Amino acid sequence: MGLVSAIGTGYHGSANPTMRLGRPDGTDSLNPPKALEWIVRAARERSGGRGAVGVNILCAIEGYESAVRASIAGGAQMIVSGAGLPLALPGYVGDADVALVPIVSSGRALSVICKQWQRKYNRLPDAVVLEGPESGGHQGFSHDGCLDPAHTLENILPEVIEERNKWGDFPILVAGGVWDHADIQRFLALGADGVQMGTRFIGTFECDASPIFKEVILRAKAEDIGLMKSPVGLPARGVRTSLQRRIEAGTAPQIRCVSNCLSPCGHGKGAMAVGYCIADRLADAMQGNEESGLFFTGSNGAKLRELVSVRDLIEELTQDPGLQRIYA
Repeated sequence: MGLVSAIGTGYHGSANPTMRLGRPDGTDSLNPPKALEWIVRAARERSGGRGAVGVNILCAIEGYESAVRASIAGGAQMIVSGAGLPLALPGYVGDADVALVPIVSSGRALSVICKQWQRKYNRLPDAVVLEGPESGGHQGFSHDGCLDPAHTLENILPEVIEERNKWGDFPILVAGGVWDHADIQRFLALGADGVQMGTRFIGTFECDASPIFKEVILRAKAEDIGLMKSPVGLPARGVRTSLQRRIEAGTAPQIRCVSNCLSPCGHGKGAMAVGYCIADRLADAMQGNEESGLFFTGSNGAKLRELVSVRDLIEELTQDPGLQRIYA
């Protein structure tokens, strides 16, 4: 299964957003539904029916319902949703034939989702992603919680399995710090049904981030990657670059909240509190502006040292060289 992101689609070549001060002007320009619909359709066509195509939609995104509906219109086979509890997601989906996969960081969060979905929509998750505190980007724990050994994937997986078993047998996919075939096998042995991986795919030729983005990650040492404050109020993990030094020195780019990206930021209030606009800085990173970009990666980002093809990476992760013959 492969996922595309629902946020920042206004920067995609298929979009024609209204711009102001060099940025998509407002939520509808930053996340135009038609652009997301086009991206999903293109991904479905490119996949040629080999595997599923889904969309990752942050609960915190402005225009959440519109993003869900655009994903369905584009033919998404799965919606993965976190950065908050996607309690209203089944209502937006209706009777569309799409798998719903919430992201949780605890058994309690899964319990809340299952109770709400079953009571209000007579529906349960088709799978669940359990994300631990080693992932890139925003975390489901406080800063101290991310460092607490009790919150490692190995330690929180049993409680999520226990909670899942109360509701059914839908798959649990673990994420955050999964690096290689051995990690996959280890988590399968602990009771997970699969994994979700992001950081390793930064180091592929096919990753559509700027070559500069990839170079920043490839150059990063373990001590360069860590937690940082975010406008949404929870810590995020990425590479400390000149941006963080400029924030600390008070010389970071001006905060103007042109795009209004995430509701927890309160139209720029969260950005002012931490010294940067996350939409602008992530867009700069994706486009290759090393001076002002924010480069998210998981804790294993420092292990990336070369670029490989997605096919070679999948063969390495699965230890299945037959993939070359199947897809030749």
